[in-house]
Amino acid sequence: MSVDPRDEIFLAEMGITPLWRLRRQPEGEAAAEPEVAADAAPAEAPGMHAPGVIAPPPRDPAWGAIPRTTAEAPAPWSPPAPPAVEEEQGDSLEAIAAMDWDALRAAIARCKRCGDCATRKPVYGSGPQTARWFATAGASSAQDETAGAPLAGDAGKLFDNMLAAVALTRAQDVYVTNLVKCRPASANGGDRAPSAEEVAACRPFVARELALSGAGVVLTLGQIAANGLLGKPLQEPLAGARGAVHRFQGAALVATLHPGELLRRGADKALAWADLCRARTSDARTGR
Repeated sequence: MSVDPRDEIFLAEMGITPLWRLRRQPEGEAAAEPEVAADAAPAEAPGMHAPGVIAPPPRDPAWGAIPRTTAEAPAPWSPPAPPAVEEEQGDSLEAIAAMDWDALRAAIARCKRCGDCATRKPVYGSGPQTARWFATAGASSAQDETAGAPLAGDAGKLFDNMLAAVALTRAQDVYVTNLVKCRPASANGGDRAPSAEEVAACRPFVARELALSGAGVVLTLGQIAANGLLGKPLQEPLAGARGAVHRFQGAALVATLHPGELLRRGADKALAWADLCRARTSDARTGR
């Protein structure tokens, strides 16, 4: 806007100087706009770094415009999925199924499949590596842990007598192992029944032991061993598995009572004897 010369004289007399005049530009010539570098950072507003004020993020050409809404924002980063349990524990089911005796023992020693590993002292199977029968009890006991072998103490002595009654011995004919290798301990340090998780954790090791032994007959001792191998709920009574010949990995499976139970209930020895005869008959059928 132009200022009248008379107004200029009037303002000068009032002491309002100097006057700023708009520079005239030639007709037809557009006003040039200042150039701004494409990647120049925006000017910071006064006080933007004052306490309690968060500065806006800089624009990165590689990411494009700053998202204005939640819908436009990129998905939040999430960590990669954890490895499978078997890989995390070090030995997959496929690896266990291909192990020899030495590799299997080493795998049991380093196993971390369940909570018993914190105070673990695994009890390994014992007997001939090539066996006629394969006997498995439920879980390792304190006596087993101390002896370093399954079915220790008085229960083990009774079991040896049971085998002798059908002309078999641990040393030459029967490979003996526990389904759960590490002793499940109660809060006060005593023995307790194993959980389904503990049984599932050790089952692949027992399956491999059976395959390596080549046994044609599996004799399960007690409710836990029978239900654990047959895939039944652990709380199911043993009576549901007794009295019949089952199949497990191509072998005949016969369920009987645990020798420890027979020590408490002597009258049940007749039931165990019937089971041993059933297993012996199955053994004869296999031609072993």
